[in-house]
Amino acid sequence: MSLMGDGLNRVSGSRLEPILYKLTGNPFKGLLLGSGVTAVIQSSSATSVIVMGFVNSGMMKLRQAIPVILGAIFGTSITGWVICLSYMENTGGIGELLSTSTLTGIIAVTGIIFRTFCKKKSLRHIGDIMMGFAILMFGMGTMSGSVSGLKDMEWFRNLLVSLKNPFLGILVGIMISTLLQSASAAVGIVQALSVTGLETFENSFPLLMGISIGAALPVMVATIGTGTESKRTALSYLVSCVMGVMCIASIFYILNSVVAFSFVSKVMSPFSLAFVNTVFRFLMIVILLPFVDIIEALVCMIIPERKKKGEERSIVLDERMTQYPALAIEQCRSMIIEMAKSAGKAFSESCMLIEHYSDEGFSHVEKLEDDGDKYEDVLGSFLMKLSSQNLTERQSQETTIFLHTLTDLERISDHALNLAQNAQELKQKQITFSDEAIHELSVTIAAIREILQITISALENEDLELASQVEPLEDVVDNLCDELKLGHVERLQQGKCSIRQGFVFNDMVTNYERISDHCSNIAVALIEVYSGSLMAHEYIGTVKGQENEVYDHYYKEFMSRFAL
Repeated sequence: MSLMGDGLNRVSGSRLEPILYKLTGNPFKGLLLGSGVTAVIQSSSATSVIVMGFVNSGMMKLRQAIPVILGAIFGTSITGWVICLSYMENTGGIGELLSTSTLTGIIAVTGIIFRTFCKKKSLRHIGDIMMGFAILMFGMGTMSGSVSGLKDMEWFRNLLVSLKNPFLGILVGIMISTLLQSASAAVGIVQALSVTGLETFENSFPLLMGISIGAALPVMVATIGTGTESKRTALSYLVSCVMGVMCIASIFYILNSVVAFSFVSKVMSPFSLAFVNTVFRFLMIVILLPFVDIIEALVCMIIPERKKKGEERSIVLDERMTQYPALAIEQCRSMIIEMAKSAGKAFSESCMLIEHYSDEGFSHVEKLEDDGDKYEDVLGSFLMKLSSQNLTERQSQETTIFLHTLTDLERISDHALNLAQNAQELKQKQITFSDEAIHELSVTIAAIREILQITISALENEDLELASQVEPLEDVVDNLCDELKLGHVERLQQGKCSIRQGFVFNDMVTNYERISDHCSNIAVALIEVYSGSLMAHEYIGTVKGQENEVYDHYYKEFMSRFAL
């Protein structure tokens, strides 16, 4: 099951995971997607861990995650039907064609050929799926043959009789699922035992209910060392299963005591067990879906928020997400956009300090700069680990560009702090600028605000048209900075400004110029990734060419808007 599930995940998971993230705003869609993804990757635990990563990183709310987890609880029942294929021996017709020995032989040989001789990665992964499936078929056939003799053993008969007690049956089911770390494997064991002819609905139904609860325990183990949101997400799996089992068990056994269902004594087969397991899980999610808010409230009550007043929000990425590159890249993109907005805010607040200085405002800029450092550390470490995974060419390129963009965004935060320190120096030393200098600075600040806004919007929306506006505006900023420096020299010569003022003024101008340079780097990186052809120096050389109408248009527009 592991080999087959890993192969399925590698073939289709890179497309499924981003869809799972983007289309979970509606509970019903989340339910369907959770079921679909789990059916494909053959593991409700894996789906739940993916969702835990979403919630932990802030990409998804707990309320959005619960329907996906309910879908995963249902989706894992599909494996029971796959296992049924191993019991289609000697049924005649198509059943004979799909018998265990036929399927195992054909699929195993095909899988080995794909895995050994194909150079294309996707075909090699398909080979993994085929070999995993063949081994599963062979293993189920072997296991069924091995347990068939149990029907003649008195202790086994007594065990099945004892399992008619619902509480004991549920407890045994929890133990089996916990030991095997897989609900699908546990159901497979129950299906294998059914070949003895001694398993009835009465003693197998409690086992299936217990197995559904036991499947939540591996997810709970996966939360060790994670944050509060991850723990809540995992607990919602356990709470959902326990609530679902309690509701269905109560309804069924109360009705059975009144009506006395005739099918309770029916002897089960692998097919009827797969059917009962599917219906049971379907009814469970139908009952629970309207109570998502209650599940969320209960989970939050059991695991309360421990964040203290004034405590800083931690900046974390779940490293388990590196196993899912497409998803990890989306996670990084989301956090880089947060980092960009934080850097833009730091600049805006540093500019406000120049006009109206306050210690509180200065401390806030310091905190935003510190956040920039944390973003760089966390994202840098995560991206380095991600780059060691098996990435596509596009994913590898995006990872490299993200690493470069991180540095530029962190440097923008640094320059914003430098500007805040300039404002602090102006306040402490009681330095003021001439009206002419203040006007020149205000025009330049407006241009920097504009280039930051364009860059952040281009980054957030992956907008190449916006990104193409950055380079002409960066050249306008360079011209502005040159004019500011020349204007300051003229004022020095005329005695309107002093050397003392000049140190701070020139430092501010240098920071403005550096911020626009980093914006240019980010825009070029975006264009490299999404246009897919030009290198940075080729792009810059091209946009500044004499025949580039787009560059000329925006350059003239920005020159007129930000003229001194």
